Amino acid sequence: MDTEDLGRRLVDVRGSSTGPGFAPAVARMAGTLAWRLESRGFIAEAGAGGRTTAAGRRLISCSSEPE
Repeated sequence: MDTEDLGRRLVDVRGSSTGPGFAPAVARMAGTLAWRLESRGFIAEAGAGGRTTAAGRRLISCSSEPE
C-alpha cells in the first residue's frame, strides 16, 4: 500500500472534514508515519515485499516470534 492509499483509507475511516486542507494533511501524516516505521525497521519498503518485519509484528503483538 502506498502512502496515498494509506491516506485515503485513514480519511475514509475517520470521515472527512469541512476544512479544505484535511485530506492533504492526513496524506502527509501517512507519509511521515510510513517513513518512521520503515526507518525504525518495523515495516519493509514496498519494493522489498512491502511487509511488516519481525520487529513490527512483535510491536503490534501479531506474532510471538522470538528475537
